[in-house]
Amino acid sequence: MLSDVLRTIRLNSAVQFCFMPQGDWETDRAPRLGASGADSNAAIPFHIVVRGKCWVRIGAETTHLEEGDIVAFPFCTGHQLGAGQGGQLIVPTRDLPPLPWRDLPVLRYGDGEPDLRLLCGYLECSVINFQPLRAALPVMLHVKTRGQTVTGWLGAVIGQITAEVDRPRTGGQSMLERLTEIAFIEILRHYIISARLGPVGWLAALADPQLARCLALIHTEPQRDWSIQDLAAAAGMSRSSLAGKFDSVLQTSPIRYLRDWRLFLASVALANGGQPIIAIAEEAGYGTEAAFNRAFSRAFGLPPAAWRQRARDAGTA
Repeated sequence: MLSDVLRTIRLNSAVQFCFMPQGDWETDRAPRLGASGADSNAAIPFHIVVRGKCWVRIGAETTHLEEGDIVAFPFCTGHQLGAGQGGQLIVPTRDLPPLPWRDLPVLRYGDGEPDLRLLCGYLECSVINFQPLRAALPVMLHVKTRGQTVTGWLGAVIGQITAEVDRPRTGGQSMLERLTEIAFIEILRHYIISARLGPVGWLAALADPQLARCLALIHTEPQRDWSIQDLAAAAGMSRSSLAGKFDSVLQTSPIRYLRDWRLFLASVALANGGQPIIAIAEEAGYGTEAAFNRAFSRAFGLPPAAWRQRARDAGTA
């Protein structure tokens, strides 16, 4: 089931730049997406520490970062980066050149050899619109790769990203997007596998054998005409027991979860392909395009045609 969700991950867009400050400094707390061209409603800022150390601060909580660390902010949460205390205020996104970029921008601050090198950017990713996963994520994802066995190969990905930045070649931008996609998938997977489980939520459902079996069936065969009886039988439970467990752990019903997964898949199909809306509506289990429009608008705040157009506009920006 986790594989089914991660399989839907596709970067709608990715913007990166190199940030090399020196001495004591700090940024402001605002995401400031305008110069990057990213959509503030869908953008996920990220920072990769290629060399040196710094800190990241959200509210009153400060996390120290070192070489090989990656942080990402699924909800575009405002945050500060910095080194030392009381240094100069830097707003990197305000200093970026206007898009499109022919070469990856490099922002240097201070004289001499910088003691810190960050790869920063924004990515837009459709999986963040799958509400059960979204509700399970923290405001900041933080993965350490240096000296780590589990995520050690992610360090090699970072090295390749750095090499593509330092030695630009034909097709380099596409390669950077694919490498960023791989890195983000691994960050999500690492968090989901290692997260401390509570009694409720999507991650708790993954850890429950009966619920996990039901969710796996829904994710694997979303177009099947599932009934509560079918899912209950597969889980070895009564219909009432299954409905009660869904309600207590996921705060939803099996059929509503199925509907939400179908609508999420529809959102991916709308954004990434040219399939007719009526065909996507039928795959999502809706008999008419009007019914699909109403359900999709309730779930995503936009009708299907507008959702598709926004995705196309973002792809050509």
